[in-house]
Amino acid sequence: MTMFGLLTPVLSLVPGSHAEWERDGGIDDVRRIAEAADGLGYDYLTCSEHVAIPTRGAGLPGPCYWDPLATFGYLAAHTTRIRFTTSVLVLGYHHPLDIAKRYGTLDRICGGRLNLGLGVGYLEPEFRLLGVPFEGRGARADDAIRALRASFGRPEPSYDGPHYRFDEVIVEPCGAQTDIPMWIGGRTPRSLRRAVALGDGWYPFAVSPGTAAEWLAAAARTDEWQRRRRPLDVILGPARPIDPLGEPDEARLVVRALLDAGATGVSLRFVHRSLAHYLEQLEAMRSVIVTL
Repeated sequence: MTMFGLLTPVLSLVPGSHAEWERDGGIDDVRRIAEAADGLGYDYLTCSEHVAIPTRGAGLPGPCYWDPLATFGYLAAHTTRIRFTTSVLVLGYHHPLDIAKRYGTLDRICGGRLNLGLGVGYLEPEFRLLGVPFEGRGARADDAIRALRASFGRPEPSYDGPHYRFDEVIVEPCGAQTDIPMWIGGRTPRSLRRAVALGDGWYPFAVSPGTAAEWLAAAARTDEWQRRRRPLDVILGPARPIDPLGEPDEARLVVRALLDAGATGVSLRFVHRSLAHYLEQLEAMRSVIVTL
């Protein structure tokens, strides 16, 4: 069954991708969206992570990013079924036990409704600001994912890898889930290979449906794909916001193209001029979804 989630407004202000009203939006606006999405049956909400973004430079991702840990902890108290997806945590910024403890506590708070979206990271100036190495981050991320597999939801985790090693430690509270979904982000074939080898899902950004379909077809021919113990979730999103209220047929075509490309989950972005308009789009999209 296809998952439908939301790239949550207000929580990040990416240049050219947010509505004007979001600049003044606050947590009460996000709460209303979460409550509405929860009631309408959407599967997940997202929150991205950046810690300290330089004020100048090429390719900067925007000035505002809410912290997913605090944000999801608040939203968990106002929802009952919708899941929360980090979109994504940059593995190089955290020790695996830090994620296991802090996000494990969140997983307890929300009753096991957490998905871990995980990424290698690309913003070298942010790595430098945080005092973590940029070179070799891919190999460290692979080891961090394995370490998380061994530790999330386990009160006495142990792991012995090339970059992370721990034993004879207690992490309490630990996550409610011992097999938490891990969706691997990125925008390259390497991110898909990492997802096939180590993840539960592939969660790319800025990858067209056609390109995603080509990469998935190539990945499906590999031995690693055949060795997987479960199907790989593929979470794709539209290149531009869709308008199910004003153009439902176009919205349907856009989502259908993502499904045809291999998506098992769709992260939705809507055209919206205000909070009230966004809430109307949520309802209109449910009518579109039932016709797919």
